[in-house]
Amino acid sequence: MTSASPIIELKSVSKSYGEGKNRADILSGVDLSVKEGEFVAIVGFSGSGKTTLISLLAGLIAPDQGEVLMRGKTVQGPGPERGLVFQSYSLMPWLSVRGNVALAVDTVFAKESKAERKARVDKYIDMVGLSHAVDRKPAELSGGMRQRVSVARALAMQPEVLLLDEPLSALDALTRAKLQDEFAAISQVEKKTIILITNDVDEAILLADRIIPLNPGPRASLGPSFDVDLARPRDRTEMNSDETFKRLRRDVTNYLMERGRHASDDAGEAVSLPNVVPITQKPQKGPAPDLPDAYKRAAHSPIERGFVEFFEVTKTYPTPKGPLTVVDGFDLKMEKGEFISLIGHSGCGKSTVLSMCAGLNDISSGGIILDGREITAAGPDRAVVFQAPSLMPWLTARENVALGVDRVYPDATPAERKDVVEHYLHRVGLADAMHRKAADLSNGMKQRVGIARAFALSPKLLLLDEPFGMLDSLTRWELQDVLMDVWKRTQVTAICVTHDVDEAILLADRVVMMTNGPMAKIGKIMKVDLPRPRTRKALLEHPDYYLYREQLLGFLEEYETGSHGKSAQPDAESLPNAAAEPAAETKREAA
Repeated sequence: MTSASPIIELKSVSKSYGEGKNRADILSGVDLSVKEGEFVAIVGFSGSGKTTLISLLAGLIAPDQGEVLMRGKTVQGPGPERGLVFQSYSLMPWLSVRGNVALAVDTVFAKESKAERKARVDKYIDMVGLSHAVDRKPAELSGGMRQRVSVARALAMQPEVLLLDEPLSALDALTRAKLQDEFAAISQVEKKTIILITNDVDEAILLADRIIPLNPGPRASLGPSFDVDLARPRDRTEMNSDETFKRLRRDVTNYLMERGRHASDDAGEAVSLPNVVPITQKPQKGPAPDLPDAYKRAAHSPIERGFVEFFEVTKTYPTPKGPLTVVDGFDLKMEKGEFISLIGHSGCGKSTVLSMCAGLNDISSGGIILDGREITAAGPDRAVVFQAPSLMPWLTARENVALGVDRVYPDATPAERKDVVEHYLHRVGLADAMHRKAADLSNGMKQRVGIARAFALSPKLLLLDEPFGMLDSLTRWELQDVLMDVWKRTQVTAICVTHDVDEAILLADRVVMMTNGPMAKIGKIMKVDLPRPRTRKALLEHPDYYLYREQLLGFLEEYETGSHGKSAQPDAESLPNAAAEPAAETKREAA
């Protein structure tokens, strides 16, 4: 630190919106003191007031009570001494990369010569790695590149304090990791005072000197400060084996989880699950002409091993330059009741595999067998939870779940079908919101409806396509626990596509790692030998957890730079406390 005195402060700051019955108290009595040169990360839940907090620091809004101070003087409004980078890029679409950065520089440094201003623009465009794209418009840039422009623009204004409002949350995992590394490097070169708003604990630990949780609202306040006592530069893979990192990660995560527990978790079992059997699990006695073909083909089976089998599954798309093979020879065998996580970088074909399994995408060659029958089309024996919840917005949560239940339980009475619907809505914490229209629900609540709907169908196979990818990490933790709680009761066979290493380990019996596309295939398979039922808190304290995490991080790092030069054939299964098993078990076993 270059100074012991604070550069920016909040003193007993409170903020609310609206009046009377519509009044929403967002922040209450918030105190914050940041020293010059310090990097502080504020971590909190969605809706806890993080953006309100950063807007107060930026001078975009004024507090109802208390003061915002910059070098001891009251902040009266926005100023160039405080640079702001939002989650959304806020670029001028008609200007090039250079034009967007120059717009800010020309305003703040109007007295400099044209050459000096150009040099300043060029310096920061180069710092964020966009020298090759200076003449491109925002529409020609990826999300990560657009966010780089925002960072270059903020830095080029030479602010004394850089305010980052969840700048990476809208990006895919790989782009996010690369920009995190760039932020870390830039913060050390520029020696700026930085305040980062984030919902990602790992991001906070990687970047910050100090982490402060923002307790959930209404009337949100700041929690205790956690010092990040890790040497710089920090490497996310190396940190994984550092005891200080593990302790800090556990302490911050446990604090946030404890503060964010919902009262509905303790609500108990409101509706008993009736003893009714869905048509997909029911033995068929002769033809049923009044039912769709998909229902007629469904039948109960005693198959346990090889319940789901992928045989050299390939997906090829025609292109003007010839056929493009996205997935090349995906070969896997699953037992009944097994939970598989499918992980890999964006574009590796994870969702393509899942959509073929759901019957939503044709298989170019090979085949998929479920319960002894080949998958040829979509059917009610498979339930899919997508990244976007896909609800009917004009229907209530209950009506959205009932749509499928009424079709899958044709022999149940209306009362029994009602109990099935309400049982699963209660299990996902929506007992008090089941009669609200989907359009009025938050993203997290919509995804709860999607999970309830999937389990209510009692499918033979549950398919989860990055089901929590659009949610902040704290909401994700909660819904992962919801998913695990419901799954342990049903033991449904499941495949979950994810890019989240911790999610993959928490959920799965085995983690299947895919090589980069095109021509992606299984690279490694890791058996997760951790006791169930699992919780995130228990996982963080298990001695093997970070060994599993290290293997996944190592694999993803190996394939981080694009197509990998080595053979993409499956390696041996990786087990922390057992001898490796051959991945050939995923091949078709001899009769």
